[in-house]
Amino acid sequence: MHALPPETLHLPFEPGPYRMAMGLVTLPEAAWFELDDRYQPELRERRRLLVQHHAAVFAALPVSDAARAEALHDIAGNLTTHHPDWFARDGNMLRNRLTGEDWDLASPPCDPLELAGRLVQDDLCIVQQDDAVPVLTAAVLCFPSRWRLAEKIGRPLAAVHAPVPFYAERLARPVDRFMRHVKPGHIAARLNWSVLDDATLFQPGGKWREAHNPAVTAANAGATLFLRVERQTLRRLPRTDAVLFGIRVHVYPLACHRRCRDGGSARRRRARAAGGDDALQEPAADPRCPVGLAGRARRMKRSGGGRRRRPVFRPAQSRHADSRVRRPGATFCRHPRLFVGANSTSVDGARRTVLLGT
Repeated sequence: MHALPPETLHLPFEPGPYRMAMGLVTLPEAAWFELDDRYQPELRERRRLLVQHHAAVFAALPVSDAARAEALHDIAGNLTTHHPDWFARDGNMLRNRLTGEDWDLASPPCDPLELAGRLVQDDLCIVQQDDAVPVLTAAVLCFPSRWRLAEKIGRPLAAVHAPVPFYAERLARPVDRFMRHVKPGHIAARLNWSVLDDATLFQPGGKWREAHNPAVTAANAGATLFLRVERQTLRRLPRTDAVLFGIRVHVYPLACHRRCRDGGSARRRRARAAGGDDALQEPAADPRCPVGLAGRARRMKRSGGGRRRRPVFRPAQSRHADSRVRRPGATFCRHPRLFVGANSTSVDGARRTVLLGT
């Protein structure tokens, strides 16, 4: 059995002024789920949460019964097709070679969506239309970024995202329109980011907290603050017409961003001086740097291929309160350099204040 690859370092920063947009790119079927060397510890934590805090991490409305079953069917099919070294199927039995577990897909021991959440590192949400309004009807949400599933289940997406600054004015209509029109077989992806002072994956609380954390200083910010990135995927479930929304959470020490950026800049300078093609490659100072979704989109943009459907990744609006920018500004500038002082983080150049620890 092949070893799992290292975790990808996603750096969702794009040169130029910040623009609040969905920032979608298209993924191939084989890239629907990330499986990496964080799989074992994250799956152990997911299993623990589903046993000890089930009501906090799983919820479903009866209207989603068929969609939850379809989600498990499609996820199992993707894993056995595109990751056959780690997942195998014999009739109705699914073998997870990474954990040594066998699952009866025809008669699962738990809810189909919960079982799907025990197979992948992503949280999984079902969104269905109710009178042309997209509603959150089910979810297995083990790694929430400071929101509580019990407070959001059964609500329209506009209400789910109501606390997000500028969401109602700038994103509510595009998101609702996308949920209505996304085609079966198409997988869309985007990145969300925030800066937190806690690396814990399971964070249902703490939103809008503004208290000063004296443990964070300018000298230790790279180690005590964390870049939390969500790799979000969306695809239509063709039989039930629901949308399956996946959320894979990555947490990196903030210093990773600086190391990757500085190493990549030095590498590009050397490549330009040598006149080599390497000048267009992504930074490789950190072994996880070259593979990120944002980097893939930037490479496709630079290549000039497919002018009509060229994906252009733009920084995604974080739905966490950590990116609660004091009005009127929501402009994040080029590759932000973060400074920590008192209870706030400011972005060099734009000089907008971002409150720590939502």
